[in-house]
Amino acid sequence: MAAESSQTLERGLRLLRLLSGELRGRTPTEIAAELELSRPAVYRLLTTLQREGFVRRDGDGRVHLGFGVLVLARAVQPLLREGALPTLRGLAEEVGATAHLTVAEGDEGLAVAVVEPSWTDMHVAYREGSRHPLDRGAAGRAVLALRAGRGGYVSTEGQLQEGARGIAAPVPGLPWLEASVGVIAFTPLDPDTVGPRVAAAAADLSRALG
Repeated sequence: MAAESSQTLERGLRLLRLLSGELRGRTPTEIAAELELSRPAVYRLLTTLQREGFVRRDGDGRVHLGFGVLVLARAVQPLLREGALPTLRGLAEEVGATAHLTVAEGDEGLAVAVVEPSWTDMHVAYREGSRHPLDRGAAGRAVLALRAGRGGYVSTEGQLQEGARGIAAPVPGLPWLEASVGVIAFTPLDPDTVGPRVAAAAADLSRALG
C-alpha cells in the first residue's frame, strides 16, 4: 500500500509539473500520452487534484493549474528568500552591484530576494516584488536559457532601466524551480570577470536549495 501511495503521489506531482509549463492547458488525453499513463489513471488523479483546488478545467475541458497552487507558492517564497540571502549578500559585496534572485511566474520574472552592496557610493535600487517580461533583462533571459537547456550567463544593457547593466545566470539542477541569480549596476560590469562569479553563485544557491 505504501509503495502504491508513493507512486500515486509521484504521478500527481509529475502532472502538476507538466501543467506548470503550459499556459494553454492540456487535455486529459494529452496528459495521459505525455506521462505514459492510462486515461482512467489520469482521470483519478485529476479528480483528486481538482477537489483540492490544484487543477481546474476550462469550458473546453482543458486542464490548467488551479489557484490552490498559489497558496503553496506564497508559503514557499519567504523560505526561498531566506535561503538565497547569504549567497546574494556575498555576491553583492564581491561584485559591488545589487544582487537578486528572480523566479519565473508564467511569462514574467518576479524578484523574490534583493541585496544591495554596503560599500559602493551608488547602486541600483531594485525592489523585491518587481516584475518584468522574461524576454527583457538579463534575469529573465537567463530563465529562458534554462528552459532551453543552456547554462552560462547572460548580459544585457538598458533593457529594464536606462543606463543599467545586468548579468545573470540560471539556477541549475532544481526541477521544481525556474530561477536566475543576477547583478545589476549603473557602472560597467565586465562579463568575462563578473559572469563566471554570477554563474558560481547560481550553482552555490542550487546546492543550498537542493
